[in-house]
Amino acid sequence: MNTVRRFPLLCPLVRVLCTAALAGSVVISALAQPPPAAPPGQPPAGSRGGGARGGGRGPVAPIVIGPAAPVPAAVAISRPTEAEIAQANDALKKLLATDNSAKALQAKYAGLFTVQPPRANYAATYTQTQQRMGARHEGFVERAKQGDIDLLFDGDSITDFWGTTGKPVFDKYFGAMKVANFAISGDRTEGLLWGLKNGEGQGFSPKAIMLMIGTNNTGTGNTAVLQAASGPEIAEGVGAVVMEMQKDFPNAKILLLAVFPRGADATDAYRQKNEAANKLIAKLHDGQHVFYLDIGPKFLDANGTLTREIMPDLLHPSAAGYEIWAEAVKDKLAELMK
Repeated sequence: MNTVRRFPLLCPLVRVLCTAALAGSVVISALAQPPPAAPPGQPPAGSRGGGARGGGRGPVAPIVIGPAAPVPAAVAISRPTEAEIAQANDALKKLLATDNSAKALQAKYAGLFTVQPPRANYAATYTQTQQRMGARHEGFVERAKQGDIDLLFDGDSITDFWGTTGKPVFDKYFGAMKVANFAISGDRTEGLLWGLKNGEGQGFSPKAIMLMIGTNNTGTGNTAVLQAASGPEIAEGVGAVVMEMQKDFPNAKILLLAVFPRGADATDAYRQKNEAANKLIAKLHDGQHVFYLDIGPKFLDANGTLTREIMPDLLHPSAAGYEIWAEAVKDKLAELMK
């Protein structure tokens, strides 16, 4: 049977929906729907976030998924409208009516062939993660109020650990600069977005920002609330952070680093997600306000292997790793801060 000839509307719709499905935004099965959103004002069930230098001690508050953040068009996932989903479902019904085996499956598993709306992308929301609750966030807000910051570092543990593992290297390369580091171990794009909007992005005007965020979005952060994002979803989250920084710091030059490689080699699933995100966030480079730089290959050997000498846990740099990082960005940062 020639499906396209019999149902000409189906072809373009299927293209749209399949493209979105590959990006992780469409589910064509009622058996794999995302969990329902909590009612307004009611937090979904959650648990602790990770990170050795996280948001501070004290009672653990539930995570409440916040409002969506704007996303640059360059990294926005193509999502079908409600009308397009309705058209697709109508076309599928007509197609299923001609196929007895499909009708039998539909009768056995109600909703199996129903096109579901795409899930919301939590990576591009203003969500207060556990890492941005408590003393660390409050300290960043107070530091922001003091001003006199020329260079801002922001991200997750990989950037946070400039203050521990990377401290001697930091002092060597950046110690003479007016630097603030607002990165928190274990944090994600949504947490960084929330922090910027809630005091960490106000009160000062840096000349330059070094940003790397997204590797923790590859998993759920040890919670029952946050999503394990796809590469395109991570890219939307990173894009939203860049957009928020441009709003908060209109005069700053942003050095947007590709998410670093992780795992032993290219077969690592988390590394693959990061690479997929990197291909998309590279589009944010404009050479005027945002400067994308991929220094990931500098951490790898000739075979693309990440060694424990450079990243002992195959995620966080050693002192030698921080030396590679500093050497790779020092000239660019000096240029951006002029």
